[in-house]
Amino acid sequence: MNTAPQIIVLTGATRGLGRALVARFAAAGHTVVGCGRGTVQVEELSQAFAPPHDFSSVDVSDGAAVAAWAKRVLAKHGPPDLLINNAALMNHPAPLWDVPAAEFDALVDVNVKGVANVIRAFVPAMVARRSGVIVNLSSGWGRSTSPEVAPYCATKYAVEGMTLALAQELPRGMATIPLNPGVIDTEMLRQCWADSAGNYPTADAWAARAAPFLLGLGAKDNGRSLSVG
Repeated sequence: MNTAPQIIVLTGATRGLGRALVARFAAAGHTVVGCGRGTVQVEELSQAFAPPHDFSSVDVSDGAAVAAWAKRVLAKHGPPDLLINNAALMNHPAPLWDVPAAEFDALVDVNVKGVANVIRAFVPAMVARRSGVIVNLSSGWGRSTSPEVAPYCATKYAVEGMTLALAQELPRGMATIPLNPGVIDTEMLRQCWADSAGNYPTADAWAARAAPFLLGLGAKDNGRSLSVG
């Protein structure tokens, strides 16, 4: 694991896995630059984690907003050592034909276009420096399928493909990885599995394993579809 202080950019930092990672990374001495859509939650993070940690209210589906955020972050902190695309939405479980078009579009906008927006905004500076790791959160449902979550599966399969193609474009010394976090008891999982989600590890328990795993990723892992296990 890389123990040197790193600049870590993390989307979806205000809840679930992202929020749990913030605490772990900060405790390990790294600077976390995070975003989320909820202004109240962003303010809570800012109060809990003082500068140099840096949190902003950003909707990753808004390309202009992501570009403005990245411009400020790069000027203040420089290119990230670790970029984690974690922000995602889940559809309400239903047969595909019953999922409203607006709901399907929202998943594509956040889960796929949002990842591309963040990559477009941050990765050129990382490429210019020729170092850094990009982790795009995938899912078990990005490598297999289940009924009533077709929109989510579609977006996470897209993340896998997009990430593996990006891996072939990066210069030597960099890496991008599609990462399946495993099954975690989060608000998103409870949307699908209700109370049975409680049979799985909490986000905090997951982050205790995942943070060191993420910090240990490097050029050797470029283009590998990995899982936290």
